[in-house]
Amino acid sequence: MSKHTLSVLVENKPGVLARVAGLFSRRGFNIDSLAVGPTEHDEISRMTIVVNVEELPLEQVTKQLNKLVNVLKIVELDPDDSVLRELLLVKVKADLSTRSHVLETVQLFRAKVVDVAPDAVTIEATGTADKLDALIRVLEPFGIKELVQSGLVAVGRGARSITDRNTLRPVERTA
Repeated sequence: MSKHTLSVLVENKPGVLARVAGLFSRRGFNIDSLAVGPTEHDEISRMTIVVNVEELPLEQVTKQLNKLVNVLKIVELDPDDSVLRELLLVKVKADLSTRSHVLETVQLFRAKVVDVAPDAVTIEATGTADKLDALIRVLEPFGIKELVQSGLVAVGRGARSITDRNTLRPVERTA
């Protein structure tokens, strides 16, 4: 099995996420990562879905996704031709004796401190999954109090855009 990153443009309507996720679930595929958000067009949202599956079943799921009325376009993103990022917020124990070491680590990974408490700091980092995993490993000895990580977001490199209106199925407009 191999990881595949799908960028799926959908109508920004209630229930679309459930229908798309349900399609993967019915096929027995686990979604490794899912991020959904608006695009530059108010009526369109972008789902970035990472799945670990073989080529042929992925092709079948992609064909079924294309049949969903709210799905406008599906593109599999090549990791070499895409910018891929995740967001990490991690709260780390940092008393007076360890705070300077934690802050050095933050700078080393080009992360930022977004909250400071007497016994902890909250760090924000963005990057590839490998970079964030490395940051977590370095912070673990200090004591991780809390951690949350977003799903992958991705966009193709270069000037081309998958949200080009000329390549999308028309969106039904209701008055």
